[in-house]
Amino acid sequence: MLHGITVQLEQKTEIGRDDFNRPVYSTEYINVDNVLVGRPDTSIIVDTLNLTGKKIEYILGIPKGDTNNWTDRKVRFWGQEFRTVGFPETGIQDLIPMDWGMNVKVERYG
Repeated sequence: MLHGITVQLEQKTEIGRDDFNRPVYSTEYINVDNVLVGRPDTSIIVDTLNLTGKKIEYILGIPKGDTNNWTDRKVRFWGQEFRTVGFPETGIQDLIPMDWGMNVKVERYG
């Protein structure tokens, strides 16, 4: 049976404004269970590198029903830190087989 790992996802909460009226955030990490981690194919790596200048390391399969914000977030797994790239890719959840309904690309960070 296919199963994923637990990853830690950065969550930001606005706690106020600075002197220039920009938001100030507190950061905490939450656990997200059953996330698949896969290697992207070469064309995805090259296309993203050419378009954004960022090298995709992994593609994460996010479980169906997950409501977390995966855009521009840090993700930790396997003792390393990554940052999400671009927007999550999703489809019609009921038409996607298995337990994962969204893909998120990540680059190595830090």
